[in-house]
Amino acid sequence: MPIDDNIIISDEAVIHPGDLHEDFIRSSGPGGQNVNKVATAVQLRFDAASAAGLSERVRARTIKLAGQRATKDGVIVIEAGRFRTQEQNRADARARLTALVAKAAEPPPPPRKKTRPSKGAVERRLKSKAGRGTIKKLRGRVEND
Repeated sequence: MPIDDNIIISDEAVIHPGDLHEDFIRSSGPGGQNVNKVATAVQLRFDAASAAGLSERVRARTIKLAGQRATKDGVIVIEAGRFRTQEQNRADARARLTALVAKAAEPPPPPRKKTRPSKGAVERRLKSKAGRGTIKKLRGRVEND
């Protein structure tokens, strides 16, 4: 069942309706006897490997972040069965997919700046090490002259 509009996440990440495919399956969640009769759970498949709206960086990170939800072919499968209605489960599955792609589209953190300890800090550390060594030497066997 195709979805209507593009989901715009960022400049590098847009989910097109053609990349999504929904199947409705029986849910194991709440619903009493209704669970056995009505297919309310949603299995949302997103073909991340061939999605035109994702940049290469976002594509790779999305598949990596999906973990076991991604198949070898790069298709991400999200199952949503928390709610009793198809519509709520569809919205839940789409929201989870959007959150996953949004997390993948975040810019990488700035590179770490190398720092070095101050001269005083190095001297204090070496002085305390020497002090500990002296204390340990004094713990040795006492010899009588």
